[in-house]
Amino acid sequence: MDRKPQDESNGAGGESSCDAYSYDAYSQETNKSGCMMNTLVSISAFLCLLALGSAFASDVVIKVQEKGAGPEVTGQHMYSSHVTLYIEEADGTKTPSGWSTRVADGAAKDSPFAFQPGVNLIKGWSEGVLRMREGERSWLHVPSEKGYGGREMGNPSERERGGFYIPANSNLVFDIEILGKAGEQDL
Repeated sequence: MDRKPQDESNGAGGESSCDAYSYDAYSQETNKSGCMMNTLVSISAFLCLLALGSAFASDVVIKVQEKGAGPEVTGQHMYSSHVTLYIEEADGTKTPSGWSTRVADGAAKDSPFAFQPGVNLIKGWSEGVLRMREGERSWLHVPSEKGYGGREMGNPSERERGGFYIPANSNLVFDIEILGKAGEQDL
């Protein structure tokens, strides 16, 4: 006697095709293939969502504090900037890293930092500043993968005394103000 599922859409019979029983060999193999395909589709969808979430988690995020009126930053020039670096904790709070070019944030004197995007910088810094304008001040959120990754920077014992230190796998936040092209303004 053949027994086949009444409804494969989890409707009238209350069973999905993966739960139903079948007594003939053909129906049993068809049912197994369908269940396997459903499982593979579910796993594929889950992996796609996981990859999509990881992609967004590794994006550099810019939050503008003050808009800049100057031209866009490019990789062809050196720029002067004021910067304070923080470590971004899991709850979103910021811990000072010990590095700043501003007196207001602990530097001995205002001492602008000169840089050229893409040259001797972490990837996240270059990606972020290339989306800014001269005169702009922004929070630049850099995930660990685009920062220093698994490398710690500085000395942990110096941190207690105001020294520079970034633990391995830290997400970073730069409070950065692009002053302009290096050498074109009074610093």
